[in-house]
Amino acid sequence: MPVIAAYLYRHGRRVREVSIDERVDCPSDRSEFVWIGLSDPCEDEFDTLRELYGLHPLAVEDALKDGQLPKVDVYGDQLFVIGRTAHLTDGHIVYGQTATFLGHSHIITVRQGSTRSHKTLREHLEAAPDLLGQGGDYVLHAVLDFIVDGYLPLMTALEEEVAAMEEHMLDTFLGRAEIARIFALRRDLMRFDRILVPMEEVARKLARNDLPCVDAEARHYFSDVLDHIRRIEAMASGLREVLTSVFEFSNLIEQQRTGVITRQLAAWAAILAVPTAIAGIYGMNFEHMPELRSPYGYPITLGVILTICSGLYWRFRRTRWL
Repeated sequence: MPVIAAYLYRHGRRVREVSIDERVDCPSDRSEFVWIGLSDPCEDEFDTLRELYGLHPLAVEDALKDGQLPKVDVYGDQLFVIGRTAHLTDGHIVYGQTATFLGHSHIITVRQGSTRSHKTLREHLEAAPDLLGQGGDYVLHAVLDFIVDGYLPLMTALEEEVAAMEEHMLDTFLGRAEIARIFALRRDLMRFDRILVPMEEVARKLARNDLPCVDAEARHYFSDVLDHIRRIEAMASGLREVLTSVFEFSNLIEQQRTGVITRQLAAWAAILAVPTAIAGIYGMNFEHMPELRSPYGYPITLGVILTICSGLYWRFRRTRWL
């Protein structure tokens, strides 16, 4: 079994490493518990833990199957929690899963597809024995808080990318690839929202409901996780609105520039229509035409053309068509 770490803790301090097939009897004051961390285990490898700690088969099935929605389930005197991790890979949000079994004397974390190791989290908790010594529910809070904190870097990276899009939009038209990127980001944020909503519900249940293995004092910590999730939700919602605004504003700018070009073409067409019309008349080869035999006919005609064209040009310049 891919065991990352398995230790017995007493009063917030690591006592010793434990074996997967070892059953540890802990006192009833919750100051002593076993924390086992697993990564991508298979079903056969999980049978030993299921029998030793009385894990519910349905919870085990959900823990081994990636892609579950975040949730909180109660199985007798044990708690089963699923949280979804998220990180950026090649500009897209990729998801993982962390399932947690919380009992009176044990907490088992199972990571699926998550790139962030719990080693740093474990070291951070071990550096605060007063908090770790209060029980496994505080470890559960730390795991969920660790997951939610992982959302912030990807949101920051996406915000910077969207800000760059806004600046680029003011300088030039958005190309096909950039428009496709806008819609890809919107789809990613919509999928991310489908993760955030149940994650918020998980934190709300842990913060407000009377659940087994969760001390009343620990609910305040889960309330803090709930606040963090709401802040991430607000950021994601704001990014979706900005992306929509970027696309709509780009269309408006493109329409405006197209209108300017259309007006310029129409103005030049009107100016060029004057010599075209006069030249067309004199090109009909009739014998009796005004100024046809006059020595001043040609310069007079050119003068008329230049006068009318200059007048039109001046008029279009005043109306800012040119």
